[in-house]
Amino acid sequence: MAYNSEDAPKIPDAWLNDSSSYQRCFVCGQQNIAGLQLVFTSDGNKILADFTLDERFQGFPGVAHGGILAAILDETLGRVTVPERRWVMTAKLDLRYRRPAPIHVPLRVYAEAVDARERLVRAKGYILALGAEKTVFCEAEGLFMPLPETVRKQAVTQWPGLEDFFPAQLEETE
Repeated sequence: MAYNSEDAPKIPDAWLNDSSSYQRCFVCGQQNIAGLQLVFTSDGNKILADFTLDERFQGFPGVAHGGILAAILDETLGRVTVPERRWVMTAKLDLRYRRPAPIHVPLRVYAEAVDARERLVRAKGYILALGAEKTVFCEAEGLFMPLPETVRKQAVTQWPGLEDFFPAQLEETE
């Protein structure tokens, strides 16, 4: 697995972002009008997205809700296996909130794989301010397991356009 390769090729956007008729994920679904509608890109071995949260996503006045930050990190960490065309789901997610993340301020989330063992992948990620001062608001480390083939089959049966986005795994993961 080429998780830590500094010379990693650019991952096609079609691998990182659902362009099917589904697009209903809360974090990345472009057809989810109540969602965040993040668009992911890659930079070497990192997966990233830039975003600005508004009042809909605040907890305390002017501050992003911690659950929203957790969802963003969870979704981003789970994409670190996309270069291998593998999809994973969260087994464990640990977060550290360093300081309140403001709304109406451009932010960036990024994640990268740290370790891969047999069926589990460990990834780490951050949400930080864009601009000269790279203030870290939240960081996470997660453990991810293969998406069960039964879940993938159910998704593509209900939404056939997802077949290209969620290709069959190289090995049975049930």
